[in-house]
Formats: sequence, C-alpha cells, structure tokens
Amino acid sequence: TPFCVFMLYFAEIIHLLVEETNRYYHQHVDRRQDGPSPRPDVTESEMFLFLGIIIQMGHDIRDRLTDYWSTAEQFATPFYSKTMKRDRFLHILRFLHFADNRTEIDRNDDSYDRLWKIRTIFDTLNDAFEKYYNPSEHLAIDEIIVKYKGRVIFKQYIPKKHKRFGIKIFKICDAAGYTYDMKVYLGKDRTRADRDVTATHATVRDLCRRIEGVGHKLYMDNFFSSPDLFDELMTKNITCCGTVRPNRKGLPDDFRRRQKGDIRVRVRQNMTALVWKDKRDVYMLTNMHSPPAEGSFCDEHGNAIKPAVVADYNKHMGYVDEADRMANSYGICRRTWKWTNKLFFHLLDLMILNSHILLKSCGANWTHRDFHLALVRNMLELAGRGPPRPQRPRGRTPAVRSEPSRIGEVTTQHWPTSSTSKLRCRVCSSRGKRRGVRTKCEKCDIGLCISGCFREFHTKATFR
Repeated sequence: TPFCVFMLYFAEIIHLLVEETNRYYHQHVDRRQDGPSPRPDVTESEMFLFLGIIIQMGHDIRDRLTDYWSTAEQFATPFYSKTMKRDRFLHILRFLHFADNRTEIDRNDDSYDRLWKIRTIFDTLNDAFEKYYNPSEHLAIDEIIVKYKGRVIFKQYIPKKHKRFGIKIFKICDAAGYTYDMKVYLGKDRTRADRDVTATHATVRDLCRRIEGVGHKLYMDNFFSSPDLFDELMTKNITCCGTVRPNRKGLPDDFRRRQKGDIRVRVRQNMTALVWKDKRDVYMLTNMHSPPAEGSFCDEHGNAIKPAVVADYNKHMGYVDEADRMANSYGICRRTWKWTNKLFFHLLDLMILNSHILLKSCGANWTHRDFHLALVRNMLELAGRGPPRPQRPRGRTPAVRSEPSRIGEVTTQHWPTSSTSKLRCRVCSSRGKRRGVRTKCEKCDIGLCISGCFREFHTKATFR
C-alpha cells in the first residue's frame, strides 16, 4: 500500500514527533503557574490523524484553517470534523516540535548549527532517500525556494525566482523527479571561510558524496559550474555538463563572436569549453560530450542550429524544477507558520513524492493524486486500529474544600430534578441558560442551575 512505502521514510520520524511535541507542551505548561488544566498527551494515532488532515488540506485549499471545520453551507465538509476536533488539531499544530530546546548550544560557537531544531529529521530523511532508491544515470543539481516571509536569519531574497522570499535548498534529482540528496543554505559557512574552494564548489561536492564511483552524468547551471569542480568530480567517476560564466577562473579569454550561429570551441584534455551565439552568447562547459565543430551553422531560415551539447543540457537540466512542481502540486501553504513547521511540511511533501516514485519504479500504476488520497485513507485506518484517543476531562478540576464531609452530607439529602416551568435560578437569577440546565430542588422546590448554583446554594445554606 502507499502507506507501507511511506513508512520506509517515516517510521523513525513519527516517534520523534510524538515525543518532542509532548515534551514541548509540558515545558510550556510548567512555565505557566496558573494555566488551564493539562491536556492529554498526543499519541501516534492522533499524530497520524493530524498528518492525514494536513495532506488532505492540500486538495482543498481554503483561506483560514478554521474554515475546514466550519458548518456554513459554503464550507461544510464532514471529513475534518469526523477525523479530529478543531481545537485538538490546533493544539497539535501549535506545539508541533522536532527537538528538545534544552539541547541548544551557544550561538557564538563555531560549531553552532542554525538548523538544529530540525536537523535530526533532515539527516534521517537524507539517509532514507539514499537507502531505498537507485537514481538514474542522468542527474541534475539546482536550487529551490521554500516560500517563507517570516523571520529567520538564513532567509533568502532572489528577485528572479517566482517565490522570491524563502529558505533556499540545494537538491540533486534524477529523471523521475526523485530527490536523492538535499542541503539547506544556512548562510556563510564559518568552517570553510579560509579554504581555497568556493562555497558553490563545496556544496556540489557534498551533494555528490553519495553517487561517487558509479558513473553518473551530472548537469548544473552557471551558478555551480567551474573547471576546477569538473576536474575534481571527474576523479570520482562523475562527468558533468552545464552553462558557465565567462569570467570563471580557468576559462579561455578569446571567447568572443558576434555573428548568429557561430560556435567557438576550446579543448583541454577531456574538457570542452564552447560559446554558441544565438540571441545572446551561451557559454558551455562539458567533459561528457565530444567537441563540436567550429564555424557558423544556420538553417535555411537563418536560425542558429543548436549544438548537441546545448540540446542535451536543456533536456536534463529541469529535473529539480519538475520535482519541486510535483511536490508543491498538493502542498498546503500557510504564511503564519513557524519556519520549522514550514520546512517540515515541505519535507513531508518530498517524502510523499519520493514514496510515489519508489512505488512506481516497482511496477505500480498510481497517479500522484490517487497516491495522496490512498495515503490519507491508510493513515485513518491505522489510527482507527490504534489505541483510543484520550478524552479531555470536562470542566475545571474541582477545588479541595475545607470540610468535604459536610458538603457530601448535604448533597446527599437534596437532589436536582428537571423542570419544564420557567424557574429563575435562586443564585444567579438566570433561567438556566447561563450556568447550566434549568432545574429545581427535589426537597426545597426552588429553581436552581444544575452546573454550580445547586451545590453553591445548599452549601451556603448549611453554613448559615
């Protein structure tokens, strides 16, 4: 089932979510001296119900979270109210946590990790993504943005992106859209500030540590490409192709042509650098293709003929963008969530997408939408077979009185009975709607509210 494949990635994470969510809530209650009565702990069954609702919300986007539980005719959907009460859902969402706050280290320390609140989940997923899947021959490295406009120190602003504000993640994906490895950009790395390699060089090297020595073909854009990086990856049996910036260190200086369709090529051992003139100059660097012929190549209409290197690059470079589009096709996005929640729900979308791709690689014929809906049903079935959901005690915790025997003796002599007449309460002067059900005393035959006024009146009368 989709749930069985999904649990390959999620089995270790569900225990962490339940444990840290309950720990965070108890820490919150301990800080408040006069808060409300504690709520019951979150169970694994409740957490699966919570995640099932989150996944289902991606197919039914609404303006506010409370609209999903609304009884208005425009919004009424019994699924959400039958699955979990609204207040319980909001309680889990508020206290959803991924690490113990007491384990934070000093922020001025060189080893401080800005992703420490969600680092355990992030590393667990990266290991699981590698463990259960063999990627295809052609791979692509690129960056995506998880949209977020809140406050976090490593938030990025990229004006040319569709999602301009957010958390930047570097990913390596294959032709099916499977995310094989990823890394969050956390700002300048203090440990690599004095090294000779650039930040992009180190990023690509870290992302390629799981595919060394197999013979993969890697595609990247001019943000990452450089001759030094291609040479290093070639020693690890990884061939590369990508666009490159003309001012990169190690590129030839005589790459200037003005006529449309011109191709200029320079070769150094197994690496080829070329510039092709279309509407503008296109600079390419590759060590997996044969060098093309130099000259001017146009068709009968005067259009520049595209070299095979450029055509191959256009074919394989879009894997990361395609994976991001599929992951966000049924994702739920809320602008008020904390950055840890926003990043976790993006990782949840990635888990579902990778589970879908893994199941399809085994021969199953599931669409992405049907996989989502089947996964929600499986989660609800599992939660129904689990232990019963804890019930919150109704009302406030009864206070301890000084003379419990006297009160107990009084309440055993007077019993409330229902009444259809419009009696006013002797204590609060209401007709039973403000403090409880309208009733009367069986012995005294006076109007009282059953919730609190009945006990209060007879107790005071006794002490008089």
